[in-house]
Amino acid sequence: MSAATATANATAAITGLRADARISPRAHLRHTGALVRRNLLWIRQDPESMFDAVLFPIVFTLLFVFVFGGSIGQSLGGGQQAYVQYIVPGLMAMMGMNMAQGVGTGFNQDFNSGVMDRFRSLPIGRGSVLFAKISVEMVRMLIATAILLVVGVLVGFDIHNWPGLFAAVGLSAVFGSALMWIFLTLGVVMKNAQSVQAMGFLVLMPLQFGSSIFAPTQSMPGWLEAFTKVNPLSALADAARGLMVGGPVAHDLWLTLAWSVGITAVMAPIAIHTFRTKT
Repeated sequence: MSAATATANATAAITGLRADARISPRAHLRHTGALVRRNLLWIRQDPESMFDAVLFPIVFTLLFVFVFGGSIGQSLGGGQQAYVQYIVPGLMAMMGMNMAQGVGTGFNQDFNSGVMDRFRSLPIGRGSVLFAKISVEMVRMLIATAILLVVGVLVGFDIHNWPGLFAAVGLSAVFGSALMWIFLTLGVVMKNAQSVQAMGFLVLMPLQFGSSIFAPTQSMPGWLEAFTKVNPLSALADAARGLMVGGPVAHDLWLTLAWSVGITAVMAPIAIHTFRTKT
């Protein structure tokens, strides 16, 4: 990069920061609402973008219940029915992480397709673009969660506590929104969507399978069981089970909220600063 290009980028970043400072909070909300509408209209024009939110909960629920439900359910003392009660809350915890990865790839594609060049020319707050993206992904996540619950009920999941169910959905949404800031940052700094997907895969797979989402952790090797105890996905899955099915809740609930607040506090400023600098 030449000195002239670096100077131009720095000047553009400073100009963007000053422009953001002149935009009132009310204007930020208006811009965010307009961008949310734009993203929803884009989904309407491209319904294939909803395939992951629709198919993921169906495929994973049927796969784990009918392939692993019998054997793992026996270890839970109740066969396949016991495993349904175990896996559905776990998959709800997994939903937020998978939807968070999608926000990173979609954001990166917006950069490479020139959409961000259009936003750069408009008098809108840079943070509004990020908040709008997260808002739409939250809608997609809630749709995926609703489909998961419907499929879960069809294969035998019993909802014992409706207030606990809504609390578990809200907790998953809070944690998922925190993870989105990580993937938004990756979407900005990575060169292409394939790189974001590859990085997401390297992060997601150990966290998902090294947790209590799919199976109890008591039979795992000692070092892996120790990892599951500090894995935020284990805390989220166990908290969701406690809220939806019954059992201890307080420790895992507060641990999940602490992870969510911590991730957001660290990654949100980084994501916004990186995005402002690049645009």
